[in-house]
Amino acid sequence: MASGGYGRGGRGAALLQALGQPVRKPGESQDDNAKTTKQVPGASALPSQPTAPAALGRGQYLSLLQGIKPASQTQTQTPSGPPSAPGGSGAPPAMPMGRGLAAVNLLLKSSGRGISIPGQTPAQEIPKPTLPQPIPPTSMAAQATTESPVKKSGFSPPASRFAQMSVEETKPVVSRPGSDGKRVNLSCNYIKINCHNPGVYQYHVDFRPQVDSKRARFAYINRHKDVIGNTKAFDGSILYLPIKLPNQETVIQAEDKRDSKIVTITIRLTRVVPPEQCVQLYNIIFRRIMNILQMVQVGRYYYNPQTPAAVPQHKLEVWPGYITAVKENEGGLMLLADASHRVLRTETVAQVMQNIFNKNPTGFRDDCVRVLVGCVVLTRYNNKTYRIDDILWDKSPKDTFTSSKSGTPMTFMDYYRDSYSKQIEDADQPLLLHRPKRPKVPGGKEMKSEAICLVPELCYLTGLSDELRQDFRVMKDLATHTRVTPQQRQNTMKKFIRSVNNNQEANQELLNWGLELQEETLHIEGRQVPEEKVYFSNNVCVPAGPNADWNREVTRQTVLTAVDLQSWVVLYTKRDQGKANDYIQMMLKCCPQMGIQCNAPVRLELQNDRTETIIRSLRDHINPQVQMVVIICPTSRDDRYSAIKKLCCVECPVPSQVIIAKTISKQDKLRSVTQKIALQINCKLGGELWALTIPMKELMIVGIDVYHDATKGKRSIAGFVSSTNRTCTRWYSRVCFQTPGQELIDGLKMCLTSAIRKYHEVNHSLPEKIVVFRDGVGDGQLNTVAGYEAQQLQQCFDHFGENYKPKLAITIVQKRINTRIFLKGNRDMENPGPGTVVDHTVTRREWYDFFLVSQHVRQGTVSPTHYIVVYDDTNMKPDHMQRLSYKLTHLYYNWPGTVRVPAPCQYAHKLAYLVGQNIHKEPSTALSDRLFFL
Repeated sequence: MASGGYGRGGRGAALLQALGQPVRKPGESQDDNAKTTKQVPGASALPSQPTAPAALGRGQYLSLLQGIKPASQTQTQTPSGPPSAPGGSGAPPAMPMGRGLAAVNLLLKSSGRGISIPGQTPAQEIPKPTLPQPIPPTSMAAQATTESPVKKSGFSPPASRFAQMSVEETKPVVSRPGSDGKRVNLSCNYIKINCHNPGVYQYHVDFRPQVDSKRARFAYINRHKDVIGNTKAFDGSILYLPIKLPNQETVIQAEDKRDSKIVTITIRLTRVVPPEQCVQLYNIIFRRIMNILQMVQVGRYYYNPQTPAAVPQHKLEVWPGYITAVKENEGGLMLLADASHRVLRTETVAQVMQNIFNKNPTGFRDDCVRVLVGCVVLTRYNNKTYRIDDILWDKSPKDTFTSSKSGTPMTFMDYYRDSYSKQIEDADQPLLLHRPKRPKVPGGKEMKSEAICLVPELCYLTGLSDELRQDFRVMKDLATHTRVTPQQRQNTMKKFIRSVNNNQEANQELLNWGLELQEETLHIEGRQVPEEKVYFSNNVCVPAGPNADWNREVTRQTVLTAVDLQSWVVLYTKRDQGKANDYIQMMLKCCPQMGIQCNAPVRLELQNDRTETIIRSLRDHINPQVQMVVIICPTSRDDRYSAIKKLCCVECPVPSQVIIAKTISKQDKLRSVTQKIALQINCKLGGELWALTIPMKELMIVGIDVYHDATKGKRSIAGFVSSTNRTCTRWYSRVCFQTPGQELIDGLKMCLTSAIRKYHEVNHSLPEKIVVFRDGVGDGQLNTVAGYEAQQLQQCFDHFGENYKPKLAITIVQKRINTRIFLKGNRDMENPGPGTVVDHTVTRREWYDFFLVSQHVRQGTVSPTHYIVVYDDTNMKPDHMQRLSYKLTHLYYNWPGTVRVPAPCQYAHKLAYLVGQNIHKEPSTALSDRLFFL
C-alpha cells in the first residue's frame, strides 16, 4: 500500500461489483439488503469537479504489464487537485481505489496483481462540530473500513488495535527517583494533556440477526446519533464513546429498508477505559488534528509544505514539521512534541536520470537501477511518498489503462492532465514501480498487494544520497536549517500549542473527547551528578571538567597501561613513501611522550595499490612475532578495507590499523593525528588509556548491540563485550550470529558463559554482580528481555556450580528517542550539562527508567539517552545505577570525552558493525581480549 493509501474502496465494493450490483460512491452507505442509500454522517457532498477514472486494481495493472486486458470497472471516483497547486480546491489529496476491487481481479484472473494510479481518493469536506453537553461529541472514527483512515471526516484504526485497548490492564506506577547531585530547573518537550473524562466508555455492539457486512454495521450505527451522539470510534464490534449512555444495556430497533426486516442492535457497556489505556485512540485524534492544520504526512511525521526553506545551491529544500506522540508517563497523560525537518530535492527523478545518462550513456540503465531503486520519492500533486521498487523500461506515459468511468482506454498522460492539471512533457520516459508492503492476514499469510505506477517527471527524491552526505559543504548548509537550538525548539513547541488551541476545528476535536492541551511545555526539576575524575598512570588525577572533555590531557599524560610497540610492519605504495616516512618518524617521537616505547617498523613498499598485492604482502610477513600491521592506503575503498580486515581478524589474527594517505598528508596536523593513531594502536594491543573510580567489587559489565547484515539474508550479528578487571578498562569480546528463525538469546548464552570463564581466568574469582547494558532493543521487546531473556541468561550460572547465584541487572539503552531536555538559563533555554539526570514525571509509567545527558554539545540541542532497567535483583540504589551508567560513558577509548551510551555498548556496536559490514565471519578468539575493532 502506498503511504497514505488505505482501504480505497474496500472489499465490499469489489464483491458487489463482481456480483453485478451497483457500487456506491465514496461518502455513501447502504445496508446489505437496503434499496436506498443515504449520506454517511460526517461526509458532505462531493465537490463539483470533473470526474476522472478510478485507479487500476492489482489484477488490472499487472495484467496490463503482462499484456492481459484488465477487467472493466464501473466505480467512479473524484480526484482532488494537489493542495499546493495554484487554484486548487484545497480538498484532500486523492488516493487510489483499493484492495477489494483488486481481490476480485485476483479471483477472476489468478495470474494478476495489479497497478493503481497513485493519488485517488474521494474528496470530503469537514462539517463544523457542535458542542452538546455533557461532553461535546462529533463524528470521529465510524467509517474505518469504508473510507480512508486519515481524512477530514474522521479516522478509525483497524479492529485489532481497538481490541488491544480493550484487554489492557492498568499496571502500577513504578517510581524510582534518585537523590544525588545538584538540583537544576529543567524544561522538557512534553505538553500536559488534561482529561476531563474518567476515560473512554467501551461498548460491545451486537446485531441480531447477524450482519456480516461492516459497511452495513456502520450504516446502522450512524442512523442513531440521537442515542450515542456524534463522537464515536467504532470498528464493527467495539464502540468507544466519550459519554456514558443512561442504561447499562441499550437496545435499538432498526428496519432493513429492503425487506422490512427488523435488526436488533444491543449496545452493552463493558468497561470504562482509563486515559492511560487510551493512548492509541488519542494518537489517532492528534493525527486528525495534524490534518486539520493542513500538515502533510511524509513517512512517520507531519510537515508543512507551505513554508519550505530553500537550499538552491544544492537543489534541496527543507520542510519544517512536528513529531507528536501521546504517552502515559509517570506524571500523567502527555503529548511529546518536537521539531522535525524533511530534506527534499528540487530536481525530479527524470532530471536525475538525465544526469546519469549524460555521464554514462552505455551503462545508463544499470546506474539508474543502482541509484534509484530503494529510494523514496514524493509526488507533489498529492504530497505522498512512495518507495521505488523497480523501473519499467518497456512502459511509458503513453500506455493506456481501462478507465473506470467510461470503460475505455485512457493514457497516463490524459489521466494526470484531467485529474491534476499536470502536463507530462516527455511521453517516452519509463515508469517507476512501487510495490506496497503486503499486509498480513490472520494465519500469518501475506495478502496480495497492488502495484503503483509513477511518472519520473512528477516525482521528487527525498532524503540525501551517500554522495551528498559525504559533501561537507552540503551538510554545513543544511545544518543552518536543521540544527535547532534549545530556545528555537521551545519556540517551535509554543507555536504548535498556539496553532492547536487557536484553531477552532482542532480545538473542538480535543474537546469532543474531553481533552485539553496546556499552553506551556512541562517544567520539571532534575539533578546534575558530580563531575568525574580521570586517572592516568602514576596516579595522576585529572578532573573531567564541566564539559566532560580531557582532550588536551590525554596526550600530555602517560597512558594507564602501555604496551610497547616492538615489532610492527608498515605497508605503503611507492607514491605514499614520503607520507609513510613522516608518519613513522612522528610515531617514534610521540609514543615515548605518552609512555609507549616504539621501535622502528619493518617497511614494505608495494608496487601498486591492488587489493591482491596488499593481501599477498601481508600473508608473507605476518608471523607470531608481529604485534601490529599498519596499512597506508592511497584512497578509501570498502572492498580493500574488508579484505584487509578479514585477513587480519579471521585468517591470520593480528591487530591492524588502516590509514588513508590523505589523513597524514598535512604537516600541520600530522602530530595530533599521529597521537590519536598511537593511542588507538595501544588499545588494539591490549593497553589501557585512562580509568575512573568504580567502587563496586566483583562487578562485571556487559554491553550488547545488534547489527543487521543485509548481504547475508538479513541475519543479525550481536556484538558482546564484557569487562575483565575491576576498573572496567579491559574488555573481552565475542560475536554471535542469528540466522532467520533462530533466537538471538541462544548465542548470547554462549557469549555470557565464555565471558564469565574469562573473568575467572583473569581475577581467579567469579563476578558477584553482572550488569548488562543492551542496545538495539525497541519498546515492543521490553517485556521479552525482562522475562524470557533474563531467565535464559540466568541459566548460564548453572555451569559454574549450584551455589553460584550472582546478582543480575539488565538495562536497555535507547538513544534514538525524541525526548529533549532544556536547562532554564538566565534568559533563554540552554543545553543541560553532562551528568544531568531526569528520573521522574516524564519517565515511563510502568518501568524503572531515567534519562541521562552525558555529552556536552556546542551546536544544536543535546539528545539525552534513555535507560530502562527491565530486570534488577542487585538491590542497587537508583543513584548507583545512574552514577554507574554515567561513569561508563567516560571509558570509550576512541574519544577523550563522554559518549552518548556506556562504553561497552559503543564497543559492542563497533564490533558488530565491523563483522556485519566487512568480515561477515566470527573473528579469531586470539583477538578476543583486545579492542582490535576500534
